[in-house]
Amino acid sequence: MKIGDKVRFLNTTGGGIVKGFQGKDIVLVEDEEGFDIPVLIRETVVIEPAKDVQVRQTSKPTEELQQKAVIGKVEEQYEDYKIEETKEGEQLSVYLAYLPVDIKSLSTTTFECYLVNDSNYFLSFNYMSRADEGWKSRNAATIEPNTKLFIDEFDKSELNDLERVCLQFFAYKKDKAFALKNSYSVEVHLDTVKFYKLHSFKENDYFEDEAIIYPIVRRDLAERELIISAEEIEKAMKQKEEKRPRIQPIERKEKSAILEIDLHADELLDNTNGLSSGDILEYQLKKFNEIMEENRRKKGQKIVFIHGKGDGVLKNAILKELNTKYKSVYYQDASFREYGYGATMVTIK
Repeated sequence: MKIGDKVRFLNTTGGGIVKGFQGKDIVLVEDEEGFDIPVLIRETVVIEPAKDVQVRQTSKPTEELQQKAVIGKVEEQYEDYKIEETKEGEQLSVYLAYLPVDIKSLSTTTFECYLVNDSNYFLSFNYMSRADEGWKSRNAATIEPNTKLFIDEFDKSELNDLERVCLQFFAYKKDKAFALKNSYSVEVHLDTVKFYKLHSFKENDYFEDEAIIYPIVRRDLAERELIISAEEIEKAMKQKEEKRPRIQPIERKEKSAILEIDLHADELLDNTNGLSSGDILEYQLKKFNEIMEENRRKKGQKIVFIHGKGDGVLKNAILKELNTKYKSVYYQDASFREYGYGATMVTIK
């Protein structure tokens, strides 16, 4: 990173031109309105390097030397930066995120697209959109583990070209052994109408601003869309045209009710006075295990455990129990629309 580079902010929308540095950790970014904004270097990404220009003669050569020394320290810091791995990151979780640059002017604003890599792997990727003549690459690069990367910017005039996008990538680690992962090619249908509606942009775990999040891969499993062939459509149309009896009996199907368990402390306990956080967690896990044992033999039973978003302690403890005591069950994030990121749904197998 150097003065003159164009950068984007990672934790919020916007960006600007690098004007200078403060110490080893802070970069000064001039926004569109001409204000210098101090930002942590690790929370920015270069999207357009500064063009090479001839250095003008200056009567203060010491300032230039000081500037080079600061830049050298910044580059040294990047070389020493080590990404921390997480236990959950051994499974790939990859998302596409779309954010308005100015959510207050939704009718005229441009939009930014970020790739979110919530895993311990490097991903070499190609992000594409569907055109009449075929697929068009919009960005191809490598994203580091446990990071998010700005990959595209567009306005509403381009939305029709983004109804179908595709992300292809393969995963690996550098300088260490790793579990082999599949190569992925996942197509996504973007609901472009959502980009016109304010409520479509939701709170999320990856950005301070509200965003539309599309899962690409979760826990190593690629998101699959239902693709209906022309033959299946023709068959369905023929079935629709067939005459049906005027009077038909009502066939009632047995519904498999979803069991909903709220593990919040104030729902389980009348009074938490005198209880430590460890005591409360122990009681919550006891309740979790009681419910699991009661339903262990009920194949097909779905149970939603509401644990809240919080700092993730209870959720991680539940996932540990599932991965050790109940390996035969299937679990996933519960409906985002109903529970946000605060619930896990378990299906008894």
